Amino acid sequence: MSQVLESTNVDRLRVRVFDDRQQLGAAAAEAVIAELRSTLAGQDRVRMVFAAAPSQSEFLDALVEAEGIDWSRVTAFHMDEYIGLPLDAPQRFGRWLAEHIFDRLPFGEVHVLAADTEATEGAEAIADAYAAALAEAPIDLVCMGIGVNGHIAFNDPPVADFDDPRAVKVAELDDVCRQQQVDDGLFASFDDVPERALTLTVPRLLDAKSLHCMVPGAAKAPAVANTLAGAIDESCPATALRTHDNCTVYLDSASAADAIAAGTLPA
Repeated sequence: MSQVLESTNVDRLRVRVFDDRQQLGAAAAEAVIAELRSTLAGQDRVRMVFAAAPSQSEFLDALVEAEGIDWSRVTAFHMDEYIGLPLDAPQRFGRWLAEHIFDRLPFGEVHVLAADTEATEGAEAIADAYAAALAEAPIDLVCMGIGVNGHIAFNDPPVADFDDPRAVKVAELDDVCRQQQVDDGLFASFDDVPERALTLTVPRLLDAKSLHCMVPGAAKAPAVANTLAGAIDESCPATALRTHDNCTVYLDSASAADAIAAGTLPA
């Protein structure tokens, strides 16, 4: 069992700090598995949304190894996708998730967000269709991360809207977000990163019954500190997590460092 270094609350947000990203991933998977078992005991199906990012790798690996879950009763979605990449492009989030979890577990259904069009009208039609699929029943769990600019999904500060009327939308990616994709090793250069993507909006993410947010690594430390101590507004979209009644953020010692230095988290 992973050893938690610190467990505290910031507003409504539960914050758990672990020594390293392996312990973080294992603990997050343990919590998600426990919630899956409990939810499946009380209802026929569970509907989940996953994030695609290297920050999720340890969590997903641990989730795949868990036993005692009837994955045929679980429906999976993901929260964002680049616009305009070929369907077979290795950078596509749907392909990344297929490799890391969708093809490794026998899900009952997997809904892939396939934004393979360059046309705005086409992308908006894909967004509307995905929003309709999401709306067919409540979303039980969202498994997510936080970007270096504080984004959740592809809701970057310039386009995040805490009162967004849409569930899924076309979003312009800001330069910090695009550079993160290069730094994460997903693209060779900044110019290779698409400028637009489809994303679940902030209200659509927060409409889930439960949120589990895995945020390892020193590169995320400034965003974590801002998420926990900054004003709750779109300049740091992840601050919206502090308004949810059932959200847990999992940090490692590196990602928690700035918040600890600022006194937001205990040393």
